[in-house]
Amino acid sequence: MSKPAARIRLAEAAFALFDERGYEQTTVEDIAERAGVGRTTFFRHYRSKEAVIFPNHDRLLALIGDRLATSSHSTALVAVSDAVRLVLLHYIDEGDLARRRYVLTSKVATLRDREIASVARYQRLFREFISDWMGDPTESASLRAELMAASVVAAHNHVLRRWLRGESTDPVGEVDDAMQEVLALFPVPGPPPEPGGGTTVVAFRTGQDIDALLPALRRLVEGGGTS
Repeated sequence: MSKPAARIRLAEAAFALFDERGYEQTTVEDIAERAGVGRTTFFRHYRSKEAVIFPNHDRLLALIGDRLATSSHSTALVAVSDAVRLVLLHYIDEGDLARRRYVLTSKVATLRDREIASVARYQRLFREFISDWMGDPTESASLRAELMAASVVAAHNHVLRRWLRGESTDPVGEVDDAMQEVLALFPVPGPPPEPGGGTTVVAFRTGQDIDALLPALRRLVEGGGTS
């Protein structure tokens, strides 16, 4: 069997040392030595000790951006759902490494802060895309885009945490369902009615019996008049 790539060996060595000694007590030199490579090789693959822990967010953000860029106005929300699924699948492909990261970041405050900052980058990307899709420069539209982007990220993270804790056997199905819930909160506005077209129904309360009102209402509907 061939030897695992240096990048994989470095990640495995890092997490093993974090478990044994703790994150703060582990150095880059320790990780490189455990992986059987030199310090130069470590920095060829990772910029820092922190970078070993987290996925390549730049690459993930680029993948999301590419997926969103291929959408049209009518398929924008489908693209958002697909982009969310891409991120989830990346974590699922990482398997045990993703779960070990989850445990570690829950214990180390500096890593948790780094993770929060990463989440903000995803939310900003979705917010900018949704804002462009809406094409409305008003403050209310800007708020709507912000709320929608936050909901998209929250839905993904909810499902991801369930999978990381071993509570979900079908995370992809769950994230698809979650995105349907999110999009239902933000229905796409329909086109404005044409001037003079359509039917307007006004409801009001009266003391008259419904049977007495029906003939008059029927005449109004059939004649298209108002009174």
